[in-house]
Amino acid sequence: MRLLIQNGLFVLLLLLLVGLLGYLGREYNVQWDISQNGRNTLNQASAEILQKMDGPVTVTVYVTDQDARLGDIRNIISEFLRLYQRIKPDFTFTFIDPTEHPKVTQEAGIKVNGEMVVTFNGRSEHLTIVNEQVFTNLLIRLVRSGEKLVMGLSGHGERRLDGRANHDLGEFGKQLSMKGFKTDSLNLAIAQDVPINASVLIIASPQVDLLKGEVDKILAYVARGGNLLWLIDQESLRGLQPLAEKLSLTLTPGVVVDPQSQQLKAPITFALGANYGQHPITRNFNNITIFPFARQISLNESKEWNSVSLVEVAQNGWVETGKLESDVTFDEMYDVAGPISIAAALRRTLQDREQHVVVIGSGHFLANSYLGNGSNLDFGINLINWLVEDENLITIQPRATLDSNLTMSKSALTVIVSVFLIILPLFFLVCGITVWWQRRRRK
Repeated sequence: MRLLIQNGLFVLLLLLLVGLLGYLGREYNVQWDISQNGRNTLNQASAEILQKMDGPVTVTVYVTDQDARLGDIRNIISEFLRLYQRIKPDFTFTFIDPTEHPKVTQEAGIKVNGEMVVTFNGRSEHLTIVNEQVFTNLLIRLVRSGEKLVMGLSGHGERRLDGRANHDLGEFGKQLSMKGFKTDSLNLAIAQDVPINASVLIIASPQVDLLKGEVDKILAYVARGGNLLWLIDQESLRGLQPLAEKLSLTLTPGVVVDPQSQQLKAPITFALGANYGQHPITRNFNNITIFPFARQISLNESKEWNSVSLVEVAQNGWVETGKLESDVTFDEMYDVAGPISIAAALRRTLQDREQHVVVIGSGHFLANSYLGNGSNLDFGINLINWLVEDENLITIQPRATLDSNLTMSKSALTVIVSVFLIILPLFFLVCGITVWWQRRRRK
């Protein structure tokens, strides 16, 4: 009887243990991503966007069972979407075979096998690329409330948001469009005023002087609470001195010289941004930014504006007021010693709403030539998100997947080829012949 009870308790405890393990395996999911750059795990930016989405997200994938080129596309897409589902339980996805449901597929406007329709809060977008950065950008567009119009001042040789030249902001404009912004140009010589629906006006390094009437329209736009991004290079202000006075700013002439940049094999006139002020734009932002040919932005005391220095550069550098020559040196009499503030964020409450203004002492840092340097793009997107009052979307952009390349010397390749293609096959051949010969002798 005692043995029977012991065996019964053992079986009962074993069943309870198996049941507990099954329950834990169903309720809790633990995984480790040991791939380079964590490519099999969503990054922090994607996770934050999912956590900010209040409501279910549904994805409908129109795809066949098999593809002639890619094989089982459904498995590829489902593995990708499960990364999002692990973080957001109400993230669901379904598959529809276009060959079995042609009418439904046509009504949905599907054009490509594997096309996805993502829906959130009654809004939907189509996607044909299985990529974290593209998919997360789509979620950002769905989260963004209303249409945000970003207008770039034109008519004076400014950097254009749709321009392809090296000095233009075309690549930055494309990134804004991918994140749900609408971009357009504005010529104040023709337009009556800055449109009321403009979320932010960008003044990007005009090359000729603005007419007094145009300056008055900009001042009126700021006076009524319009948001502004002003990119200033080391040249003349082109008639916008009244705007600098309105914002209580002093713009020191000269170019910032940063000896630290030489350690990174960059020109000495490229200021490295690593020290950031306490501000929503720079919250949790610890990446390096690069500001070519920057100028100093000094904040004056103001009862009207709440101002913060966003970026300080050139801790051991200075503002060079003389000519930029190969042997440029610091002159105590004329130059300004570092650290140098080259960016400022201003805010004030006007008519029960908050107005945002950002002034950057380098128009180059968002230009096509330099946008890919450091984290300039991340910083620029954060600027726009804060300016249009979408602070909840200020985040570091999704990382790109790193390519893994294995480079080997000729001697290492020779050893590998010799071992695996010659020595090992001969060894196995000799072993086989030896075994065969021994068995034959025994017979």
